[in-house]
Amino acid sequence: MHLPRRTLLAATAAAAGLPATAAPAQAARRTQTGFERLRAAGYAQLSGERTGIVTNPTGVTRDVRHIVDVMHADDRVDLVAVFGPEHGFRGTAQAGGSEGRYDDPATGLPVYDTYLKSGQRLADVFTASGVDTVVFDIQDVGARFYTYIWTLYDCMAAARLAGKRFLVLDRPNPVTGRAALGPVLHPEFATFVGREPIAQAHGMTAAELARLFNGEFLAAPVELETVPMSGWRRADWYDASGLPWVPASPNMPTPDTALVYAGTCLFEGTNLSEGRGTTRPFELLGAEGVDGRWAAAVGGLELPGVHFREAYFAPTFSKFQGKTVGGVQLHVHDRDAFDPVRTGIALLVTAKQVWSGFGWRADHWIDKLTGSAWVRTAIDKGAGVDEVVAGWQEELAAFRRVRREYLLYR
Repeated sequence: MHLPRRTLLAATAAAAGLPATAAPAQAARRTQTGFERLRAAGYAQLSGERTGIVTNPTGVTRDVRHIVDVMHADDRVDLVAVFGPEHGFRGTAQAGGSEGRYDDPATGLPVYDTYLKSGQRLADVFTASGVDTVVFDIQDVGARFYTYIWTLYDCMAAARLAGKRFLVLDRPNPVTGRAALGPVLHPEFATFVGREPIAQAHGMTAAELARLFNGEFLAAPVELETVPMSGWRRADWYDASGLPWVPASPNMPTPDTALVYAGTCLFEGTNLSEGRGTTRPFELLGAEGVDGRWAAAVGGLELPGVHFREAYFAPTFSKFQGKTVGGVQLHVHDRDAFDPVRTGIALLVTAKQVWSGFGWRADHWIDKLTGSAWVRTAIDKGAGVDEVVAGWQEELAAFRRVRREYLLYR
């Protein structure tokens, strides 16, 4: 049964109230990405179309050639423009930055900047580029606040305004597509780290999200096509795909980072370091004045699949740049049992309990990340991990029911 946008919004509103001991790698299969299948079919879905592509450094073939370079050199496709998201098409910009408008030195193609553009402003970019079809191919990491999925959403909405076709080339969810986890965004907290009410760990691929956006959230649907993968299963971790990993952004260096990110990115909303400026972002967390009591407290909760080590580090940029801070390092030893969102909540709860200096960012960024004020206010009132997690179960169940309709891989 098709559930319209208002059904999900109503359900959400009603409910408001790596590692030293890594898991064994899965046997790699030959997963074919959407791009590989598009190319194998002779780019038939782009025949006669002036094509532009939204992509970044993750848009590569299995021999790590960028798909823009591959398509540009192939007479079967008329590639006329590239659209760069946050961090840029070639990936030269840090968080919160982009590369601007320029001509790509390797291909001569015009590169247009999409970052922080949406609606008619972005539609005007597509119109100015002269494309007929907009293609999207970016590796996601499975978390609601990872901005590339909202670049997808904004580009779909803008393509509809500009009268363009939209084609999504699928790639794996690196942390599996088994289940959705965590709180669901409340519409009044919508930002670029969450436009619409989906779960914090959505358990979907980019093509599945595109179908969800088109069916539930866009004011009017875009002319959407997808090219699914072959050889990918919902329970697959990234190492089962046989595909190379390219850092999805400057602070997403490995699939291990993606494994914890849906939980530990919440520390962006606090005065503790989330590990930016280290070689293990989002696996290392800490602040000046934190000591071994934090690792002991969170370790004492015996959370499934993860150990916590007392750790000290000196970030080279971002929070506490050049200063030695104390904290924890996460070591996931059983990724199938590990729940990143529950773990992130446990880390927040225990950090506040053991460190008197704990504080939220003044702009309440934590509310934007979690999608409501619930996590912050509950923790401030002394709620434990179970109580915080219980607070979103009804809205999560509603999202899971809607999500099921748009899955491509069973």
